[in-house]
Amino acid sequence: MPQLISLIVPCYNESSAIDLFVATVTPILDAIADTSWEVIYVDDGSRDDTLEKLIALTQKMPSSRVVELSRNFGKEAALTVGLDVSQGDAVIPIDIDLQDPPELIADMVAAWREGAEIVNARRVDRMSDSLLKRKTASGFYKIHNALSRIKIPENVGDFRLMDRCVVNALKSLPERQRFMKGLFAWVGFRTVTIDYTRMTRSAGSSKFSAFSLFNLAMEGFTSFSSAPLRIWTLIGGCGAFAAMIYGFLILLRTLILGNSVPGYPSLFVAIIFFGSVQLISVGLLGEYIGRIYMEAKCRPIYIIRKMHGMQNGCDPEREPEI
Repeated sequence: MPQLISLIVPCYNESSAIDLFVATVTPILDAIADTSWEVIYVDDGSRDDTLEKLIALTQKMPSSRVVELSRNFGKEAALTVGLDVSQGDAVIPIDIDLQDPPELIADMVAAWREGAEIVNARRVDRMSDSLLKRKTASGFYKIHNALSRIKIPENVGDFRLMDRCVVNALKSLPERQRFMKGLFAWVGFRTVTIDYTRMTRSAGSSKFSAFSLFNLAMEGFTSFSSAPLRIWTLIGGCGAFAAMIYGFLILLRTLILGNSVPGYPSLFVAIIFFGSVQLISVGLLGEYIGRIYMEAKCRPIYIIRKMHGMQNGCDPEREPEI
C-alpha cells in the first residue's frame, strides 16, 4: 500500500503565493514513488482572497483540503490544526512562500523510510534574511539552549518530517500557549538532520513583525525553563551583598574621616538602577503568571469555522480535534 504523506501549509494573506506554490510542489510530490499525498491548507483568518483561491483549489486538486479558522489564531495554532486533522503516516509542515525548498521533501521521505522518526531541515545559509534577523535568531538559540534542558536545534524551523508516532505524541500535549519548535524538540524520537540553503520569498512579505518575534522568543524562554526566575534571584542576592559591602565601607569611612556630605548623583543612580531591576524582575514574574492564567482558562487553541474538500480523500467519520 502507498504511504500517505500529509503536507501542512499555514496561510495568512498569501494570495499571491498560492499558484506558484502549487505549480512547484505538485510535480515534486508526484515524482516520489510509493506515496499518496494530502495537502492541508490552514487559512488562519486571511483578509485577502486567500481563502477563495484555496477553496477553488480543492475543486481542481482532490488531494487538497482547506481548514478555515474562525479568526487569526497565529502560526503556532495553525500548525496545531494541521497536526490534528492530518491522517498521513508522516507529516511535513511547510511555508507557502517557498523559502524552504520543496525539493528537499524527497530526501526527507528517504531518510524516514530508513528509520528516522523526525527529519529536521537545517538552514546552513540564511543570507536571504536580514543581518538583524540572523543575529537575533542566533542569539535566541544560544540563550534558550543555555537556559533550558530542552535544546532546540539551531537554524531548524518548522519545516521537517514527522512520523505518525511523533504527531500522536504532539497531539497528546494539553498546553494552550504553544511554542512548536520547543515541542518538536521536547518529544524526542530518533532524529536526523538535512542541511539546505534558505531562499528568498517567492511572493508576499513576512507576517512576523519585530514585536511578534520578540513575543515568540518570550514564549520559548518561558515555556521550557524557569531559569530566568532563578537568575533574577541570583541578581537580587548579588545586589544585596554589594549593598552590604558598600554600607560597610561608608561606615568605615565615616569612623575614620568623619561624616562628610556627599553629592546626590550616586544616590540617584542607585535608586534608578535598583528600581529598574525590580521592575524587570516583576515583569518577568508576570510572564510566568500570565502563562498560568492563560492555561487555567482552558480555552481551545483554535476554532474551526469550516472544512473544505472533506469529500476528497478525508475520512468523514473523523471529527477534527480542538
